[in-house]
Amino acid sequence: MSRILVLHGPNLNLLGDREPQLYGDTSLEEIDHMLEEEAASLGVKLRIEQSNHEGELIDVIHRERTWAKAIIINPAGYTHTSVALADALRAVRLPVIEVHLSNIHAREPFRDQSVTASACVGQISGFRAYSYILALYAAKQIIEQGPTP
Repeated sequence: MSRILVLHGPNLNLLGDREPQLYGDTSLEEIDHMLEEEAASLGVKLRIEQSNHEGELIDVIHRERTWAKAIIINPAGYTHTSVALADALRAVRLPVIEVHLSNIHAREPFRDQSVTASACVGQISGFRAYSYILALYAAKQIIEQGPTP
């Protein structure tokens, strides 16, 4: 069975209320529920965590490295700043998919740079809550068949 760790970064606990014009009006709880339902239909097990603290996200990555076969992460604001998070993702040697609700490349210039992307096999952005579902399908594919060329 495929086992995927899903990590939500800072401020994502406020989804639904926070800038809905950018992120949509779907709450984090609704996203997690969507993921759990889709994962069950695919025969995938998930562990889902959210933290506003960089060190806590790193601790979860370290702790779950032997359970998970892949990681889906929305580093949120840490996308653009966290070398430590990128290093943790590299260190565990798991396939990682970076997710963003908004299209970070169509926003402020500083958001165009992702420090964490270099530790990932790919990035999905701009599809709001559905970005996570697309990442789930990609992670399952990578676990079962390896990354596509």
